[in-house]
Amino acid sequence: MAGSLSLVGTPIGNLGDLSERARETLSVVDLVVAEDTRRTGRLLRAVGSRKPLLSMFEGNEDRRAEEIVARIEGGEDVAVVTDGGMPSISDPGYRLVRLAIDRGIEVRVVPGPSAAVAALVVSGLPTDRFSFEGFLPRRRGDRSRRLDLLKADPRTLVLFESPRRTVALLGELQEALGDRRVAVCRELTKLHEEVLRGSIAEVRDRLDDRDLRGEVVVVVAGADAGASAPDDDELVEEVLGLIAGGMRPREAARAVAERHGASPNRLYRATLEGS
Repeated sequence: MAGSLSLVGTPIGNLGDLSERARETLSVVDLVVAEDTRRTGRLLRAVGSRKPLLSMFEGNEDRRAEEIVARIEGGEDVAVVTDGGMPSISDPGYRLVRLAIDRGIEVRVVPGPSAAVAALVVSGLPTDRFSFEGFLPRRRGDRSRRLDLLKADPRTLVLFESPRRTVALLGELQEALGDRRVAVCRELTKLHEEVLRGSIAEVRDRLDDRDLRGEVVVVVAGADAGASAPDDDELVEEVLGLIAGGMRPREAARAVAERHGASPNRLYRATLEGS
């Protein structure tokens, strides 16, 4: 009797986000397939699992898929994990799932954290419709063509980028899409979690002299969401309304800035100058 294939979501940083169902699955399967066996080995030890590990990454997925499916057909239950988040989202897994389905193997999912969704919901940008673009093409010409295709897309865009290229990406986004609202989300769920919101130009200026580290997700307003935050005069009026209601000026400026993706300090100064 054939076994099964389980796609298991794992924490993107905080081990406390691992579900009980994921813990149980990783403890009872016969084999755990992982992108980085060293990293996943630490996760398994943390949950008390001693299951054997097999590596699967972009360069060997086709070969591994055949091997893994053969083991499942032989009766083994297999779990697939990635370094963090859901398997096959900008990580290996799709080819294996496709082959398993074609061979009539039962494929299960154990949902878990997702960096893309976590960044989207914390960005403050529209969440009703969005496009996950993952990593843009590496070659500049291919990246430019891809951004040209996205220029008129009204959906919120979610992108992955390496920390060392984040500022350069913001420059490319500003040139191709205009100075839209953006959120740069770094190290989500981890100790140094940070979300920078504002126009692309504002966030780019704040990051320009920094040495970024860790996982980065960039969320960009869609074409119909406006190029940047509302007019400063409108924002100041909103801040003054909160102050009139009893809120302190700096707190009011921060609240309005968070709501509209503006700079809190700039809005605070504009409020003092206009009052």
